Amino acid sequence: MKKKNIKMEPILFHTFNTILMILICIMMLYPFWNTIVVSFNDAMDSLKGGITLWPRKFSTYSYETVFKNELLLTAAINSVARTVISTVLGVFVSALIGFVLSRPEFLWRKFVTAFFLVTMYVSGGLIPTYFLIKDLHLLNSFWVYIFPTLISVFNVIIVKSFMQQLPDSLVEAGKVDGAGYFKCFLHIVLPCCKPVLATVGLWCAVGAWNQWFDTFLYCSGESRLTTLQYEMMKMLSSAMNASAQRDPAAALAGQMSSVTMVTPASMRAAVTVVAAVPILVVYPFLQKYFVKGVMLGAVKG
Repeated sequence: MKKKNIKMEPILFHTFNTILMILICIMMLYPFWNTIVVSFNDAMDSLKGGITLWPRKFSTYSYETVFKNELLLTAAINSVARTVISTVLGVFVSALIGFVLSRPEFLWRKFVTAFFLVTMYVSGGLIPTYFLIKDLHLLNSFWVYIFPTLISVFNVIIVKSFMQQLPDSLVEAGKVDGAGYFKCFLHIVLPCCKPVLATVGLWCAVGAWNQWFDTFLYCSGESRLTTLQYEMMKMLSSAMNASAQRDPAAALAGQMSSVTMVTPASMRAAVTVVAAVPILVVYPFLQKYFVKGVMLGAVKG
């Protein structure tokens, strides 16, 4: 009887663990799936509720409304451009600063690290930042999307912590062979930091892709500098304003059945799907580095 219990324990554990993981996956995936379903359901029909696993009344009007925006192509190009440039420069600058702060021969590294950390807790505020951007002549300029977010102290600390775990003999061997610090950084240290660089790159890309408030503050007067998220926000705001001006009860009663329209819920769902697809496409290629980079970068501070 005792031997039988010993054999049953692993089976019971793996069964319970599998069921639990399946339930967690369903709980995490269902909200996004429901958003997709609502986005493909008729907007007025969605107001009745009860949309679960499949559209009750299939419609693509919400997406048609999104893609009718004349500035959508320009906004998409600007968003892709700012995301790519911000990610490449952000990762390189974070890695460069992290390398300097990780070197024990840099006498001021503790002071500089502490100075950087202070900026994570103390901010100049919105108004001083706006005047700083204005004084730097970055208003209505594409580079306002790049320079203010070029350095992230959190990313620098993560990269620094990762690099401190690398053997000092790697850089020392490069210096013995006649390489300078910058050459050691490019050809020795960076190739060893792929996991943490991929992690930081994903953070930079998601942050740049999701930004819209800087467009509103600094470039709202220039349609050529609009971004995808800003256009999505404007469309969602327009849908909410239009919804506030009509009578939802009358719509549900069928008085507007002949008119095709969008609602804040349907527009929000369509906007969410359109904005999330590019990140979902990129993430699988970086997933294998993501967890490894976070764990290794967080071991040592």
